[in-house]
This record gives sequence, structure tokens and C-alpha cells, in this order.
Amino acid sequence: MTIVDLRSDTVTQPNQEMREAMMNAAVGDDVYGEDPTVNELQDMAAKTMGKEAGLFVPSGTMGNLAAMLVHCQRGDEVILGNKAHTFLFEAGGISALGGIHSLQLSNQADGSLLLDDIKHSIRGDDPHEPITKLIALENTHNRCGGTYQTPEYVNSVCSFAHEKGLIVHMDGARIFNAAIANNVPVKKITENVDSVTFCLSKGLCAPAGSVLCGNNEFIRKANRIRKQLGGGMRQVGILAAAGKVSLEKMTDRLVEDHIHAMKLAEALVKIPGIILNYGEPKTNMVFIQFSDEIPFTTEEFTQELSKLGIRIGIVGDRQYRMVTHYWIKDEDISLTIEGFQFLINKQHK
Repeated sequence: MTIVDLRSDTVTQPNQEMREAMMNAAVGDDVYGEDPTVNELQDMAAKTMGKEAGLFVPSGTMGNLAAMLVHCQRGDEVILGNKAHTFLFEAGGISALGGIHSLQLSNQADGSLLLDDIKHSIRGDDPHEPITKLIALENTHNRCGGTYQTPEYVNSVCSFAHEKGLIVHMDGARIFNAAIANNVPVKKITENVDSVTFCLSKGLCAPAGSVLCGNNEFIRKANRIRKQLGGGMRQVGILAAAGKVSLEKMTDRLVEDHIHAMKLAEALVKIPGIILNYGEPKTNMVFIQFSDEIPFTTEEFTQELSKLGIRIGIVGDRQYRMVTHYWIKDEDISLTIEGFQFLINKQHK
């Protein structure tokens, strides 16, 4: 049976070119800074993001955590969205491991934080209060429907933050999707943030890893934090080789994923009882929910769909997320649409 896995773009597997690059990778001890393939990947990533240096880390979560541990002292405060990945899905690491206090603002429909909300959240010089140190942005924004931030918005936040002596970190797990949606080189979005992390293992198809980028001094400190967190990975050029292919070959093709997401959404919304939670998809994510006229429970529907070889993610009560990626082709979109139509029509008979 053909399996169409739309649960996330994290389910992607390396393609043949990546596998060959991994097999032939030159390696060394990265903890000593001697893995040539890792060094090449880090340099490529930094140049792509418009930064001085990069650091290969096992995951985006570690990248975000390391960034905030460098930027903030214990008791400092980070301003971030109430739907931010760092707040919702990173196990409270900044608080548990860094003693960093968070102030959560309401994310707008497009995933942004209102500049006025940020301004009004900055603490004064009061010994009773934590010190505001950092503003964290997310681009694209997962739990706001895969929406993206524009370079103009990011630059406006950075300009304000830097005037106030604050730092801006961007969780850019899917930053290349944002660049495609904005039709700009990725550095146009990231050039003014102080640090940015992006994932190689989502839409870019590498088997593992993220890269954290910033200036030389920031990366020097982040390297120490990576070691403290257990992220020293020795002969990891085998993984970095796939990441190099990601940056060379996988970024421009993300437009195909956006097209597939739009095709899927346009078809599903025509089925009575299916609602697009965030409207038309902005990048590669489709969020839907069922109205009362579709009698399936949340688990029943995913189980029945799985029997047809189609896997989707659950994000709430009768609410689902589908993420398109490299391994989802036109025929997979058609199979998914047919599966939805078959099950819902069958239930109505």
C-alpha cells in the first residue's frame, strides 16, 4: 500500500543524492572543530543567513535554547508569542535550564506580535521586575497556520529592539518557506536579527540537524552551550553532508510544497463540513476542522484514513494539520482528496 504521510515535514527522508553525499563525506572530530564537512555547512549557512558564523546543532529546539542561554542571564525576560514553538513545544527548556522568564503576548492571525504590545511589555528599571532582554519571533509560524512574516515587519521589530538595547532571536525552523512566500532571498528576512536557527530536517529533507547563526562572538559562546547540553557530535560530517545538499538543492523547490498545499486546501474546503481554520494556506501547511455535520470523532477519522494509507496530524478536537513536503507528489494530493471524499460520503450514507 502506498503511504501518504502528511503529519509533518519532519517525516521526510534523505534522497539519493543526500545518501551518496553522506556515504562519501569527509569527517573529523567536530568537538575539536576538525570536521571539514561540518565547517563547510556552517560557513554556507552563515553566508545564506547574512551572518558571520554558524553552529551545527542536533535540533531546532537545541538551537533556540542555546541562543537564549547565550543572550540571557538567569532571571532575564524574553518576550514571545503565546503560540510560539519555544513556549508551547520545547519542554520549558529556557526556564528549566536557563532560569529565563517569559512574557507571552497574543500572536496575531499572521503569527506576528503587535509592535505596540511589545513596546508596552518592556520592563522599567524596577528591582521588583525581571529585566527585559530579548524578543523572540517565529517565521514561518507553525501554530498560526504556517503563516509568514515579511522582511518589513521583521526589520521594524529589530529597529525598535536595537534602539532599546534589546536582542532579537528568530526561530526560523521553516525560514526558507517564508523566503519563498515573500519571494526574497532568505537573508532579506534574517539580516537584522541577532541570531536565527533553521532546520535542515523538515522541508529541506536532511535526516537530522539545524544550524544556529549569528556573529562570531555569539557562536563562540553558543558552542560552549552546545557542549553543556550534550550536543557535541564528533564525526558528524556524515549528517552535515546531507545538510549541504539541503542548502544547495532543496530551498528553491519548496514552492512545489506550497502549490500542493493550496491544491489540497481548495479541494477539501469544497467537501461539506470541512472548514479551513486559517483560510487558504500561506506556505506548506493546511489546517482544517470538521463541523457537526461530519459525525466522526477525532481518532476515528484518523484511524479510518490511515487504513487507506493516508496519515494526517491531530491538533485539536476534530481539528487536523496536513504538511506537504518533498515526498508528497501530485498523485498523493489526489489520493488524499479521494480518501476524504470517500470516508465522509460513506458516513453520510
